[in-house]
Amino acid sequence: MSIHQPVPSELQRNYLKDYLESLSLVERLHRLLLDVIKDEFERLGVLEINAVQALLLFNIADNEVTAGELRSRGYYQGSNVSYNLKKLVDMGFMHHQRCEIDRRSVRVRLTDKGRDVHRVVADLFQRHSDLLKSDLKVGEDRIEEFNASLGQIERFWSDQIRYIY
Repeated sequence: MSIHQPVPSELQRNYLKDYLESLSLVERLHRLLLDVIKDEFERLGVLEINAVQALLLFNIADNEVTAGELRSRGYYQGSNVSYNLKKLVDMGFMHHQRCEIDRRSVRVRLTDKGRDVHRVVADLFQRHSDLLKSDLKVGEDRIEEFNASLGQIERFWSDQIRYIY
C-alpha cells in the first residue's frame, strides 16, 4: 500500500516561498527594531538599559500592569518579562507594589526615570513615523495595508494555537 501525496502546484510552491520569506522578514524586523533602539540609547550615552527593557517601558507607558497582563497582551514570554521587570525595578526604572487582593501578584508602573526612557523611544518612533510618512513607497495607505495584512496573519496564528485540529 502506498500513500501518494499530491504534488504541489507552481502556485502553491510560490505561495509557500512568499510565506517563508514573510516569516523571515518578521524575525529580521524585530531584531532590527531592537538594534535601532539600542543604537539610539548608545548615541545618547545611556548604557544601563537594553533594547528589550526600553521597549517594555515604552509599551507599559502610563499604565499600571502585572507581568501576567503583559504576557496576555502577547508582548512578552513569561520568564523574559519577569526577569526584565525585576531588573527594571532594581535599576529604578519602575515601582512595584503587591496587589491588595491577590498578594502573589505584583503591579508595576514607571518611575520618572522609566518615563524618560519611554519618551526617548516615543520620540524615536515619532521621527521614524514622520520620515516614513513622507516616503512615497511607505506612505499612509501602504502602512495601513501592511498593518491589516499583519493583523490577519496574527489572527490566523492565534486560531492555530487555540483550535488545533
